[in-house]
Order: sequence, then C-alpha cells, then structure tokens
Amino acid sequence: MSTGSHGEIQSDDGRFRVTRWTIEPGGAIPMHRHDHDYVVVPLRDATMHVVTPDGTATPAHLQTGVSYTRSAGVEHQVENRGSTDPVVFIEVERLR
Repeated sequence: MSTGSHGEIQSDDGRFRVTRWTIEPGGAIPMHRHDHDYVVVPLRDATMHVVTPDGTATPAHLQTGVSYTRSAGVEHQVENRGSTDPVVFIEVERLR
C-alpha cells in the first residue's frame, strides 16, 4: 500500500542521519514517533498538516531554507493536503 510519501536516506554516519522526504499531493508520512532530536530544512514553500494521535491537525507553513527544530518524543502524522505540489524537506536527526 502506498502512502504517497517516500524518504531517501542521504547520509548516516552514526552521529547524524540525513533524510530527504517527499510527500506527494494527497499523501502522508504515517503516524510515527521521533526517537531523536531533529532539524527540518524545507526545500520549497509549502503547507503540510501535522496530525497528533488525538486527531488534531495543525497546518505548518514551510518556507524554503527556513529551518526549525523539534525534540525527541514527538509523535505525529504529516500530510500534504494540497492538490498540485509535493512537500519536500530534509530531516537531520542527531543520533547521539
């Protein structure tokens, strides 16, 4: 079953893991929990929706090159509710 998203690990040296994520229109990264602190670097302007386990959806407006951080333990699903453009970003996890 396709989720309409895919991640490509670009680097993993045991200290940091760098993944390029693409979420196609109508797609999602399924519910997951982050085990590590991480940084998100948007590669294009976009809006994605972050859905928490209780079903609350919050729009997140991404701006190309404007990074943000999140702490380990975050649990969510990430959706692209748009109809034309993919959401694309780099995720950098601090593994230790």
